[in-house]
Amino acid sequence: MRAAALYSAAGSLLLTALATGPVRAAPPPAGPGSAEARGTAVAAGRAAAAGIEFGRCPKAEELPGGIRCGTVRVPLDYARPGGRQIELTVSRVPATHKDPDNSKHKVPGQGALLYNPGGPGASGLYFPLVGMVPEWKRIAAAYDLVGYAPRGVAPSAPLSCQDPGDFFKGPRPAPTHPSDAYKAERAAEAETYAHDCAARAGDALRHYHSLNNARDLEVVRAALGERRLTFMGASYGTYLGALYAELFPSHVRRMVFDAVVNPDPEQVWYRNNLAQSEAFEDRWDDFKEWVAEHDAEYGLGDRPRKVQDAYEEASARLAARPAGGTVGPAQLQGAMLKAGYYDDYWPHRAEALSAYLKGDPQPLVDQAGTRTEEGAVAAENSNAVYTAVECNDAPWPTDFEVWDRDNTRLARRAPFETWDNVWTNLPCAYWRAPRQQPLDVRTAPGELPPTLLLAAERDAAAPYEGALELRRRLSGSVLVTERDAGTHGIAAGPNACVNDHLEAYLLRGRLPARDTSCAPRPEPKPRNGP
Repeated sequence: MRAAALYSAAGSLLLTALATGPVRAAPPPAGPGSAEARGTAVAAGRAAAAGIEFGRCPKAEELPGGIRCGTVRVPLDYARPGGRQIELTVSRVPATHKDPDNSKHKVPGQGALLYNPGGPGASGLYFPLVGMVPEWKRIAAAYDLVGYAPRGVAPSAPLSCQDPGDFFKGPRPAPTHPSDAYKAERAAEAETYAHDCAARAGDALRHYHSLNNARDLEVVRAALGERRLTFMGASYGTYLGALYAELFPSHVRRMVFDAVVNPDPEQVWYRNNLAQSEAFEDRWDDFKEWVAEHDAEYGLGDRPRKVQDAYEEASARLAARPAGGTVGPAQLQGAMLKAGYYDDYWPHRAEALSAYLKGDPQPLVDQAGTRTEEGAVAAENSNAVYTAVECNDAPWPTDFEVWDRDNTRLARRAPFETWDNVWTNLPCAYWRAPRQQPLDVRTAPGELPPTLLLAAERDAAAPYEGALELRRRLSGSVLVTERDAGTHGIAAGPNACVNDHLEAYLLRGRLPARDTSCAPRPEPKPRNGP
């Protein structure tokens, strides 16, 4: 799920029932006595014996010398642990043991903190660098910070579905109410993309899904020599963590779920994406309100409606004449979408839109234009993994009429992101690999150690209902909410209240007695403002 107000629209979507089609169904999720469970135990035993030999990181990753890397071998297919193996690349910076408040005090180590940044399709290899950020100093003193590239994400048996040179298609239109002809064109592209994924990956494609990602996490835990796992997942990483908690509850030490996606099997992933599109409309409104409040700096209008008009004027101009030959309406929309994820982007995006309408396209080209060749390779790989995992994870509608009906209805009230989200996920309508059946994650009292959930109340990429749902499903979990805020991921950011709860949990195993909340972080200021 390519990861606002308290999201309450799920019940109002009145979704059409998923269409059935000629898609092979995978067996039900593997239980404790399944071949996959036995294969995971075999792989974890091998990994524990082998450990990880840390040394220089792959040159292509361009990681600083202070980070060391190694590899962990996992089965491509856990039902056949003796079959084909793939290597996952793992990165680490050891605990500093330095108390940032008292240099004479040596902080005892607490083992490894393993992190997944989400996606699916994102790499966590850079994660250990966060130890240099002031908000992470205390955590970095106690924990080895460990990141990894999940299966399919370069350099861990990377997936590819198309030539990276063809990945950034620009400029492109971005109609909020597309014509039938445009829908047919994009549906044909999605079907071709799904076909190419199957052709390039072959039978291996079926093994790139969230259940195997959770099993990989168990093998990495064993390879690190950790008896129990301390894990932090963000966005999709929270779903991965929830699956791990369901499959391996006795192997959990502590878990942090940041920007929680909805784990309800009925929501994974088609309905979650509908919920996300609706929530982005609210977050887009937040951005426009902020820009209107700073009309003196940007001149885009003193009311949100005027800011919307300015955006639509820019989109129309770009449709007629792309900026820099690469930035059309779709590229503009993609750049503005990032403002829906992180309010740190608000000043930059407002500046670029203002400059473009005043005759200077360069800031917009810099923020939304075609990337480098290396960037295209990484983006194509990330998109391939995202698509494979989401399409493999669960059933999707196989009749475009279902997508059309649901999203046409939704776009009437949430036009900003709805159709872009459709085009991103539409290959799943034509997917050729078997679909998994999502696990129904539920833990009973005492089955799982207490866990910490973090969520921003207006997060659009992971609507708040997802945090409430996971809170209901993980017995003993506690939810900390950043009120009236919408940045996607709040752990160890600028909110001291959130950070106090995070540190109390990771460093001392202490959670609030009940669900609690923190005041919002300050809104961003124009870069040239007071």
